[in-house]
Amino acid sequence: MRLATRLLNWYVKNKRILPWRDHPDPYAVWVSEIMLQQTRVETVIPYFQKWMKLFPTIEKLAKADEQDVLNAWEGLGYYSRARNLHKAAKIVAEKFNGKLPRNLDDLQSLPGIGKYTVGAIASMAFKMDEATLDGNLRRVFSRLFDVKEFADSPAGEKILWELARENLPKGKAGDYNQALMDLGATICLPKNPRCLLCSLMEICEARKNGTQELRPVLKPKKKTPHYVDVAAVIVKGKKVLLNQRPANGLLGNMWEFPNARVEQNPAEELTKAIKSATKIQVKKKEALGLVNHAYTHFKVTVHVYECDMISIPKNKNLRWVKVTELENYPMGKIDRAITLKIK
Repeated sequence: MRLATRLLNWYVKNKRILPWRDHPDPYAVWVSEIMLQQTRVETVIPYFQKWMKLFPTIEKLAKADEQDVLNAWEGLGYYSRARNLHKAAKIVAEKFNGKLPRNLDDLQSLPGIGKYTVGAIASMAFKMDEATLDGNLRRVFSRLFDVKEFADSPAGEKILWELARENLPKGKAGDYNQALMDLGATICLPKNPRCLLCSLMEICEARKNGTQELRPVLKPKKKTPHYVDVAAVIVKGKKVLLNQRPANGLLGNMWEFPNARVEQNPAEELTKAIKSATKIQVKKKEALGLVNHAYTHFKVTVHVYECDMISIPKNKNLRWVKVTELENYPMGKIDRAITLKIK
């Protein structure tokens, strides 16, 4: 029995019930695929449900204010995904009459939609015979065919894409791709794969060769740098000072407490570092504690201090905000944690 037949038979009995599955609107599939990038299904589900209530159509999303979009995304991380969804919705509303384009080149021209997402949307939303390759599929194919190339190298990617296309069953690509995703998420796990429960065990080359724990082969990770920052909670009456980050880069257009990177002594370096980074002069009052956070490529420990303001520059990105209204300002996890330390 060939791979696709075995897999689809397993999928009929074991498919996960997910709110975007078999959804009649391609927009829902698109939103779910963007949310699922580097994020677990159980984390995504409540965000997807909230999103679809707030922005039920591409037109609604296109007309939404970016701050509302970022607020709805807050906590999911990788915020460029939300900004790209918003930008793409505006393009679809204007250029494609509010309908996600079926043409693959048009689809891939939209911000935030790459090769993998095109295949996922085309197969699941439009029932097209298109392969895709996310992290789960990469792992499954690496094991099924005992691929020895680095899966995260151009050569390895090429092999895996070819395997994905070669084994695609005509007319059933959507179910097939979702079955592979489910298999990777529930059976063919990154560590301790549940091989004895796998419907593909008999045709799995890595299982035969005893290399399933060694696949996929990935390039060695670089050591993750760890930085130390200071953040100033500058209070004036019942308000605190927030800064809006630049549109481009990490946490673009989101809000934060004035902050700066320091070398080794946060308490002593605070005022000088804040002035150098933000032109804001402060006087340190008391320490409010630490916030630790890990991003994809680095870790950071933030030392938080309540401060009095001496002077602030004229800057349209600075805003005094009532403490009771902080929840209305989209923030990254570090700054949202800081809000919990404010008395």
